[in-house]
Amino acid sequence: MPTRRQLLAALVASASSTAVVGAKADTWPSRPVRVIVPYPPGGSSDITARFVAESVSRTLGQRFFIDNRPGAGGNVGMEAAAQSSPDGYTVVLGTTAHAINMTLFKNLNYNTLTSFIPVALLTEMPLILVANLDVPARTIEELIALAKAKPRALNYASSGNGQSTHLAAELFASMAGIQLTHVPYRGSAPGITDVMAGHVQIMFDTTQSVLPHVQDNRVRPLGITSASRLPLASDIPTIAESGLAGYEAIAWNGFLVPKNPPGAIVEKLNSEGVRTLSEPEMKERFSKLGATSRSTTPDEFASYIANEIAKWGRVVRESGAKVE
Repeated sequence: MPTRRQLLAALVASASSTAVVGAKADTWPSRPVRVIVPYPPGGSSDITARFVAESVSRTLGQRFFIDNRPGAGGNVGMEAAAQSSPDGYTVVLGTTAHAINMTLFKNLNYNTLTSFIPVALLTEMPLILVANLDVPARTIEELIALAKAKPRALNYASSGNGQSTHLAAELFASMAGIQLTHVPYRGSAPGITDVMAGHVQIMFDTTQSVLPHVQDNRVRPLGITSASRLPLASDIPTIAESGLAGYEAIAWNGFLVPKNPPGAIVEKLNSEGVRTLSEPEMKERFSKLGATSRSTTPDEFASYIANEIAKWGRVVRESGAKVE
């Protein structure tokens, strides 16, 4: 049996250990924090992460630095984050792709929900369905009629198999009861270039990528994938209001951390994210990208991701989308 002195020593050691853990959580961050972005520099996800990291760095007094880890449809960066120490000094930017990938890829080395703690949704960005100027359809209704008259005659570009630009089109085709032909590209830029050149007829692409071409009258906008019109392009009707009630496909991103971080780090980072998103300057920055900010609690973001995994899982299975 342990002596009274041994029990007292054990209690003191336990209290000291708890105090150290509590102190670590209370003083977080006491050194720079790495923000893994699973995409190359310059894209909308990378820009969003940099905007938020810059603001959080100022208020918390430690640098939040971007570590770009592109590859495998966003899986390389997520796998690196999942294998990182859960000490609160690695944050990862999760996106729509990481909901899609849960069904699209068979042997992932991470699980978007169980390998991480969702911290905060940051932004949502709709896609715009655009057509080459020679396509006779000028509305969603006319495009659907054209596709029904000529099954698989209409080609659509995407930024790659399984990307949101691909599955947004598959969801559209499924709901409209039409058949389209998929032409995947390695990235958005070559896809939209071929739409403008007339090599493919249509494409779903992010507002940041395609809106400048719309404004230059190089492609024709037919509809936007959000539930409501975008203030930046209020003359473009939503696809839902154009005959496909309930249609919505959003490119989103948000912060997650490796599971089991110490203390109240998740809550602290969430509150910083919410504060940042409420800043008028930040709202204006996102608006110029065609994105809107949306504050959530960690639990709300977890439910959001779970719903997205279920939604896009159905689309992947029904479309037969595969990674080659």
